[in-house]
Amino acid sequence: MKRYFLLLAAALCTAMTWADVVLPGWMTSNMVLQQRTKVHLQATAKKGATVKITTSWDKKTVKAVADKAIGTFEFELNVPSAGGPYTLTFDDGKKLVLENVMSGEVWFCSGQSNMEMPVEGWGKVQNYEQEVANANHPLVRLFQVEKVVAHTPQTKVPLGHTKGWAVCSPEMVKEFSAAAYFFAREVSEKLGIAVGVVNSSWGGTPAESWPSLEALQNVIGFQDHAKKAFETGFDEDKIEQLYQEERREWMREAYEGDQGLEQGQIDQAIWAATDFNDSGWKSLKQPLSWSKIDELKDFDGIVWMRKEVDIPASLAGKDLKLELGAIDDEDITYWNGERVGMTSGWMANRTYTVPGKLVKAGKNILAVRINDTGVEGGFSKEAKDFYLTAGNTNISLAGDWKWKMSVAAADIKASETMTEPAAPNSSWYPAGLYNSMVAPFLSMPIRGFLWYQGCSNVGRAVQYESLFQALILDWQARFNKNSEVAQYPKPEPQEGRRRFMMQNTNSKALPFYFVQIANYLGRKPLQPKSEWAAIREAQRKALRLDGVGMAVNIDIGMANDIHPKNKQEVGRRLALLALNRTYGDEEPCAAPEYLQMNVVDGKALLSFLPTQGSDMLEESTDIKGFSIAGPDHEWHTAKAYTEGNGQFVWRVVVECPEVPHPVAVRYAWADNPECNFKTESGLPVGPFRTDDWDDYK
Repeated sequence: MKRYFLLLAAALCTAMTWADVVLPGWMTSNMVLQQRTKVHLQATAKKGATVKITTSWDKKTVKAVADKAIGTFEFELNVPSAGGPYTLTFDDGKKLVLENVMSGEVWFCSGQSNMEMPVEGWGKVQNYEQEVANANHPLVRLFQVEKVVAHTPQTKVPLGHTKGWAVCSPEMVKEFSAAAYFFAREVSEKLGIAVGVVNSSWGGTPAESWPSLEALQNVIGFQDHAKKAFETGFDEDKIEQLYQEERREWMREAYEGDQGLEQGQIDQAIWAATDFNDSGWKSLKQPLSWSKIDELKDFDGIVWMRKEVDIPASLAGKDLKLELGAIDDEDITYWNGERVGMTSGWMANRTYTVPGKLVKAGKNILAVRINDTGVEGGFSKEAKDFYLTAGNTNISLAGDWKWKMSVAAADIKASETMTEPAAPNSSWYPAGLYNSMVAPFLSMPIRGFLWYQGCSNVGRAVQYESLFQALILDWQARFNKNSEVAQYPKPEPQEGRRRFMMQNTNSKALPFYFVQIANYLGRKPLQPKSEWAAIREAQRKALRLDGVGMAVNIDIGMANDIHPKNKQEVGRRLALLALNRTYGDEEPCAAPEYLQMNVVDGKALLSFLPTQGSDMLEESTDIKGFSIAGPDHEWHTAKAYTEGNGQFVWRVVVECPEVPHPVAVRYAWADNPECNFKTESGLPVGPFRTDDWDDYK
């Protein structure tokens, strides 16, 4: 026993040698430091202590003195060109040694579930078992960020399952971002150096969670919230009060015109009342997504559903557990006219308690007000997830329900730019994830950003255009402010094309490479009001910013899964952008971009210009995915084919017998378009349109 206590004391003593010097949370053993940087950092040590800092790459030791009052000290690291492994030692009388440190390339990866999606875990990419087994890449380093929300910018780094930086291994990669991992693997293998990726993502989150509050001050729909949030002084009680005020205002705006509510008051639900006459309502089987119901598949807006539930006398007066599965997107649920729950979010399961005081024997009325803001709508789970329960008694809710449309999304005043206010501790809270999952990394020098997000902003394309660009500019301005990061020599455009390049190849802005959201849902030959096409266009417009590149993903999505399994290709296409535009590789990374349309002899002639790193368009006599419209604005499926490749400009001919006088053309403009327009290297041409018609009103 005595020997045990001696060993324990020795272990505690050893642990204490790590206690005095506290570094930024992103600095751990196994880390990748951005190569060729001079970084200015702050840490803490024993108050007044002299701290010796030794870097093994140059075998130099420098000294810093910790503040006598609070123990902070500042130091510089001059990180060499790619290499390692190195050690980094801090000594204030007790040593802190960071081991297996590499100098290489660091990328900050963020977004929602398609960036979060792990190689195995809940995601299971294609061939995931083989991918996991082969994931031994010592030059690839992984850093997982824990999911946390905060109201003010934080400095503490929330550590996820990697507990800081980890060497890539089968065990570590299972729960790590597949897109980020496959990107890092490609770049590391191509350059032969260490590549570190930080995965700071959260499934289901909208773009507004990720920029700073300062950035949101100038974004439509968020100016007022940002101003009021600053005025709270970030006092928790005042933040909660602000949320309640914003929610009441939103409800007045969003619910105005809903026939099922008395003057927009959710606790005065006319269509949920037990004595309401619903004999004129239609009937349908539930649960069933609106996308599978002819009358509702193209409807976005508010629909009420009612069901008569027969309760046995043995359950009268007892609390009931109500399971409705997931509802797309928002619901307010009533039992015998009384509200028993409300939830936002198309992925959230609805589990509510019906108080016993509302439960009576015999006929009871369950009413659900569903607001679909875009895409599918309605109950999305299976019959087994659709029931009432009390003790050992289950009552299925599957079967016939009555339903009636109330108001279309286009008539809801708050539908485009005024989102439902998010609760202060929600992952949807504006700037909440910037504060907790981005701000702690601002002191870390990086090469650039990878981004995959957009699904949670479908239906708000006008707002997203400004929001996304504000986020990019915000991050580019804030990262590397305390670091001097050497730029890679910028690749020159191919001879003869210099003045035709559409991107600024000499930009000093931090590279920001993003994935355009993939094809999804049922396939329709013509869909001029596609909300998914609109959000893709809003993403594409970010290409006007310096340093921004887009990986087109329109060909590898899945109709029945919002999380496509081919993340290997997503990572490869992101890597192509980085390798070409950041590191100077000559392999093509993008397709040419649409330039202009001319009309000759009833045919639309589309011209395309090269972008940085683009290759030739593939010659084709049958390009699928084009639609064409005349002065009547009626869209028709079109025939399209290439017509020669010039030195600087490529041309595509689009025609349709039903449209003798074309005025507009669109390509891949649908939720899940059939399209095959690509380059000679197989990279897809992204969706675009020649018109600026407002089809969404």
